[in-house]
Amino acid sequence: MLPVGHNFDGSAYYVFDYAAGAIGTTDPAGVAGGGGLAYFLAVELTMAIAQVINFITQRKVTFKSTGSVWKAAAWYVLAYVIITIGAAALQGLYKAPLYGWCIDVMGAGAGATAADLITMIINCTLSFWVFYPIMKLIFKQK
Repeated sequence: MLPVGHNFDGSAYYVFDYAAGAIGTTDPAGVAGGGGLAYFLAVELTMAIAQVINFITQRKVTFKSTGSVWKAAAWYVLAYVIITIGAAALQGLYKAPLYGWCIDVMGAGAGATAADLITMIINCTLSFWVFYPIMKLIFKQK
């Protein structure tokens, strides 16, 4: 993949960069495993299933949309892809400093867990504040 920028330490930053190897293990060079392509595909498959359920729920329950399901689905997929890539790219700004600070303050185990939790909360918050107004435009009533 092409790098989209640089981390604060000067290394290249890739939006979807999962190092090969089992999660939580390190290779002889000391590089931590991130699950590689299998982890990436497992996450994306899970997210795709969740988004199908979310689309149906948002359309029928939350917004009670009566507009074209196919038009709404096309816009929803486009918005999902853009928001997912955007949120992943933004992690390049805050993930490394956040993990570094949490690990410095709480130690390796608890710090990494706390940073994981905070990163998830940031991603959820960003997704909500971007996705909700877009869904109001996508799911219209006739």
